[in-house]
Amino acid sequence: MQLIDASFIILSLLTVAIFIIIHYVLKIKPLSQMQKIFTLVLGSIFTLCFGLIIEKIVYINFGIDPIYFEPFVYMGTCTFPVFFYLFSCSFVNTKVIFTKKHFLLFIIPIITILLVATNDLHSLFYVNFSLDIGMEEWTYGPYFNVHSIYTYTLLFIGLLKLVTYSFKNSGFFSKQSVLIVSGCLFPLVVNILGTFGIFPMTAYVTPICFTIAIICISLAIFKFNFLSVTPIALQRIVDRMSDSYIVLNENNLITDFNTPFLSTFRLKEQEIRNISIFDWSSGIYHTKLKEALETVSVSPKTISFEIYVDNIEKYFNVEISSIVNNEMFLGTLILFKDITQHTQDLQTIKSNQDLLIEKERFASLGQMIGGIAHNLKTPIMSIAGAAEALIDLVKEYEISIGDPEVTNDDHHEIAKDMSSWISKIRTHTAYMSDVITAVKGQAVQTTDSVAAEFTVEELVKRVNILMKHELKHSLTELEIKLKINEDFTIHGDVNCLVQVINNLISNAIQSYNGEPDNKIDFIIEKTKDSIILSIKDYGCGMTTEVQDKLFKGMITTKGKNGTGLGLFMSYSNIRAHFNGNLTFESELNKGTTFSIILPRN
Repeated sequence: MQLIDASFIILSLLTVAIFIIIHYVLKIKPLSQMQKIFTLVLGSIFTLCFGLIIEKIVYINFGIDPIYFEPFVYMGTCTFPVFFYLFSCSFVNTKVIFTKKHFLLFIIPIITILLVATNDLHSLFYVNFSLDIGMEEWTYGPYFNVHSIYTYTLLFIGLLKLVTYSFKNSGFFSKQSVLIVSGCLFPLVVNILGTFGIFPMTAYVTPICFTIAIICISLAIFKFNFLSVTPIALQRIVDRMSDSYIVLNENNLITDFNTPFLSTFRLKEQEIRNISIFDWSSGIYHTKLKEALETVSVSPKTISFEIYVDNIEKYFNVEISSIVNNEMFLGTLILFKDITQHTQDLQTIKSNQDLLIEKERFASLGQMIGGIAHNLKTPIMSIAGAAEALIDLVKEYEISIGDPEVTNDDHHEIAKDMSSWISKIRTHTAYMSDVITAVKGQAVQTTDSVAAEFTVEELVKRVNILMKHELKHSLTELEIKLKINEDFTIHGDVNCLVQVINNLISNAIQSYNGEPDNKIDFIIEKTKDSIILSIKDYGCGMTTEVQDKLFKGMITTKGKNGTGLGLFMSYSNIRAHFNGNLTFESELNKGTTFSIILPRN
């Protein structure tokens, strides 16, 4: 009797503990599927224990036969293994789609409750039952074996799923596994000892054992976050990751994260757990975030974008992926890859590259201006000669004034000569103006250029002006082949395109290795969708090694005399300013053709 009283007191204390756990669970909003099912497990074990307590109290104080309270007790006893089995399935699969077959699990529990409630009519469950005698003196009807086999089978399968999955994911010696194994072994060991008579069994021992088991599992759940969307499996690994991550449930609440996430964003666990991602005010909220979350919740995919978080002054590449199991959306994984150093390095590289490009541009400009200065000498000398001739004609005209021998025809002849010299001056000044315009266009950075439109004639004229000296100096002929009207309009920055064409012509000149009397073809043609400008030489060509590296970096075949920026800049400019492409065909010792392909629209 003393043992019964002690076990009754223990059962009462454990029932209060179960009630407190239920109250704690219900405070979580919203509950995940696993948490909802676990609440039903707690509810069934509470019904069982509370029913036994009421049964004992009314029997001692009022002498009411406990058999009348057994149906209530068995509502908890019969539903507990079913809910526990469903909980283990939900834990292993994170989420379960319930179908009609799951309701079949309740058939035997319902039959059991009905038979217990009507036991006086058939004694199929109890033949002899009383709280005044020990359980070893109870006798059972034939249906009791069916109930016992079904109950322990479900409990065994559920326990096996929990233990196996815990070992698989978190390791044998993890705190979660120790709690689960301890809870599962306790009722098993006690029942074995009771069966062999080593430990005296009462009506309260089994529910006490299973209550202790549930409390152990509850500790694993709430103490170690056992029911988060992500398994506890990889916690030790992910805490050592350099990247940060958070996990959202289907309601966009933050349910899990790793240690790097807390340290990176300077947060504490209680500040974000079970908080909506949209309520988190760490500066991570981005306009793209809401759209991405809505997208991945509908279709399994990964969306990535880059952001800058002001309050911690870091750049991140954010990857948002849906967590799906058996085509069911469970939540969202957000991975933060710190790219701050990478971004800063790229900015440094770009800055250095800009300096190199400027250096190369000014070097090319200096070389070009040297040639232009030589080209300008001829028109300047011609203008100077024309000015001297006009001075002579002015003097001649002044002398002729009042001379009776000078006829009107003579005056007209002097005027005609003056007009001829003025026309020549105009031609030379127009040429010089074109030269200055061309040089000025090349002196302006291409990044500062404004997109406009120009004709094929204007393009060809600028190329001729700027390349005249280099072509003449190398004794190379530029043959222009127009398969398009001169007044055809091209959209874009003419200065940028001239710079690219001139660089290709310079490379073509150098392909002859200083040999004179060679030819370069400059071909302009159009197709249905494109305008193609080709620079074709018949020089040394390029090796396969050079061709493989072309446009992929700054490569040069000129040794210390080249920077490799020319073609790299040309390719980049055509892609950036014209949305076009730069292609090539080359054969060693037979020549190379570079083709600039510009979209017509």
